[in-house]
Amino acid sequence: MTEMPAKFRLNEVRREVIDIPLDGPADQPVTINLGPSHPAMHGTIRMVADFIGEKVSNIEVECGFLHRGFEKMGENRNYVQVIPYTDRLNYVSPFINNFGYVGALEKMFGIEITERCAWLRTMFAELSRISDHLTCNAAIAMETGAMTAFLYFMQCREELWEHFNHATGARQTVSYGRIGGLARDIPPGWLERCAQILEKMLVLLDDIHGLLDRNKIFLDRTQGVGACSAEDAINFGFTGPFLRASGVNYDIRKVFPYLKYNEVDFEVPVGKYGDNYDRYFVRMREIEESIKICYQCFNKMPEGPINTDDWQAHLPEKVKVYGSIEGLINHFKIVIDGPLVPKGQIYNAVEAANGELGYYIVSDGSGTAYRLHVRAPSFIILGSLDRIIIGHQLADIIPIFGTVNMVGGECDR
Repeated sequence: MTEMPAKFRLNEVRREVIDIPLDGPADQPVTINLGPSHPAMHGTIRMVADFIGEKVSNIEVECGFLHRGFEKMGENRNYVQVIPYTDRLNYVSPFINNFGYVGALEKMFGIEITERCAWLRTMFAELSRISDHLTCNAAIAMETGAMTAFLYFMQCREELWEHFNHATGARQTVSYGRIGGLARDIPPGWLERCAQILEKMLVLLDDIHGLLDRNKIFLDRTQGVGACSAEDAINFGFTGPFLRASGVNYDIRKVFPYLKYNEVDFEVPVGKYGDNYDRYFVRMREIEESIKICYQCFNKMPEGPINTDDWQAHLPEKVKVYGSIEGLINHFKIVIDGPLVPKGQIYNAVEAANGELGYYIVSDGSGTAYRLHVRAPSFIILGSLDRIIIGHQLADIIPIFGTVNMVGGECDR
């Protein structure tokens, strides 16, 4: 019998059982560093976790790797110059950041915004909330392996962002709010096109429900994972969908109505178990309620001016800047010195996509804030995330973290 050539012979693999001696007991924790330079940590968060097997026995969550220093920048720029910085607190829902900040200054000035401005702000705030929830649930889907749902979410968001661009000149960092009004009015036909986009979005959301709501893999990764009781959520200081998913019916739009929220009809979705699935589902329901609010804004929005006549608070119209010496002087004074906010202090809170977004401003009468502090919702949640993660598996860390919807801009300290 002809022997097979040597170059075609299969190599014999020598297998030996090697006993690796353990320096300590079998249940000794192993420490693993997660992030910050990792996509699952969203680029800024670092977690140092101790594991016994696959189970998290202890974890330390660190934030602040973005190094923006928003609050100190706000204390070294005049009030108008700070508006673009607010966009970057939560760059997925910039309108809400804008309106919360200028709303605080309007209260200090004693300014009443126009009817059209109030309706436009309400509408853009809800469109912003939709954008934020689409992004968060897309991340939750992707981090549990549901790429099709992720792409559907992104398709919805992409059409919305392009439509923002038509109104504001920017897709993300819009800088649309002004003290006493808005940067500009919406173009003709904008509302009609927005209604079409939202109608199409409802169809895609129905498809996403079909993909995820009863998907066995998705349910295994979310139900009973990262649960937080109502009592713990309140004690931790949680707000927004993370709190409401635990069964607490608290929404600033209902409790302390602002803008036009007392003139629109909407429900506040509330969960029961406070787990990943409830947080996903509460956000899905909030998208539907925000769409409902937007349609009411379309129908109730009157014609009229979008800015007040108080030129001490915001930049005058370009016609007055170019056509009168008073307008030109006022423009330069506000650009150089900033609007001179009356002495005092104020805290103004709005219902952002992640919860209570509050601005605390102390004015010394100059054009720059003496003290500016932001109560960032996802920063509060992140501070207690370790209590929620401990006891879960390594594979559960990323989906739990995804439901926080952490945004580096507002978490940075």
